[in-house]
Amino acid sequence: MTRKMKTRFAGMASLCLAAAVPGVASATEGYFAMAYGTAQRGVAGAGIAYSQDAMSAAINPASVATVGRELTLGTEIFSPRREFTVSGGAPGLLPDGTTKSGRDWFIVPNAAFNMPLANGAVVNFAAYGNGGMNTAYRDVPNANCGPASGVFCGGTAGVDLTQLFLSVGYAQKTGAFSWGVAPTVAVQRFSAKGLAPFGALSVDPANLSDRGHDMSYGIGLRAGFQYEINPQLTIGVSGQTKFKMSKFKKYAGLFENGGEFDIPATLGVGLAFRPRSDITLMLDYQRIFYSNVPAVANSTTATSPFGSKGGSGFGWDDVDVVRIGAEWQQSPDMTWRAGYAHATNPVGPEDVTFNVLAPGIVKHHLSFGGTKRLNDRDKLDFSLAYVVPQTVSGPEMTPGGPTGNTVKLRMEQFSVSVGWTRKF
Repeated sequence: MTRKMKTRFAGMASLCLAAAVPGVASATEGYFAMAYGTAQRGVAGAGIAYSQDAMSAAINPASVATVGRELTLGTEIFSPRREFTVSGGAPGLLPDGTTKSGRDWFIVPNAAFNMPLANGAVVNFAAYGNGGMNTAYRDVPNANCGPASGVFCGGTAGVDLTQLFLSVGYAQKTGAFSWGVAPTVAVQRFSAKGLAPFGALSVDPANLSDRGHDMSYGIGLRAGFQYEINPQLTIGVSGQTKFKMSKFKKYAGLFENGGEFDIPATLGVGLAFRPRSDITLMLDYQRIFYSNVPAVANSTTATSPFGSKGGSGFGWDDVDVVRIGAEWQQSPDMTWRAGYAHATNPVGPEDVTFNVLAPGIVKHHLSFGGTKRLNDRDKLDFSLAYVVPQTVSGPEMTPGGPTGNTVKLRMEQFSVSVGWTRKF
């Protein structure tokens, strides 16, 4: 790699990191993003068996083996609408009625650079993020708190989780077979507010809440392959290992085992079918293994204290995602895309109370987009996504047991994305 190319990627990654860390969020499957690039969002994140641009490496590292030398930059404007409603009228924990979270708008950048090598392989650099676990509740009146106030009787409340991924991938195609690997560095940033009243339930109440942002670091591996069964049909497989992350020491009294918060493994398989030269149809299936991360998967009603081995988490189940996408090249200069994704809900009725902090419950994702070729080197991508409102209801749970009230979580999401790609 030349010095100029190294400088270009370093600047790109730094810009993405600076923009992402204040609070990444994106159309979510649990707290994983639906997709990481503008073109991929246009087909609801489908593409395990298909190649679009340099950002395709975030879906399957093998998919960029034939992309060529190019730079892709993108930005998503994302708006999640989160709220919960308590009904029943009995004394409990949460305030009666509907309480809405603030912070409804986020800017989410992404970047990737693909560089062919002399041996026919490519090296890919990509920067992208997750961050669907975010809430910000005002210091609302709460009749259950006596002289105090707030969702949990601790004033303003909420959590903010950001995950940034920086990967360096290697991909190559031999005959009909493409493969790729991408060692990936992950950076996490987290904060929590308004949870101090749970101090009696924590092994480390001084590091439970209101400690500001803390950082966590780790590394994992992403890999995949694509195989062209015939000129019309391609199959792909991709996945990532579990990322073993350093502990959030400022929140050692909140997360299981003294602040552990690892990033779950994923595994997916996809098909891309071309019934004719201008149309590509995509079908993907992916599983996100939240159950292997105790801080996320442990029940909210676990008997062990917060921060202990086996302590309470968010009670999330694994998420299964099915994505369907279609791409139509109307002309050499214009391509259109549409997609739908269905994700299972990780939050069960028994865990709704604590998940007012992380209501990652959405199921149905609809998307539309396209690409306008500007000239021989440049193209402009755009996409729109809408996540249908989803609700989950369950009993209000407290350390003393159910209160007789019902808690209903609700989330709805919108996003608009634009991207630019230049071939060299």
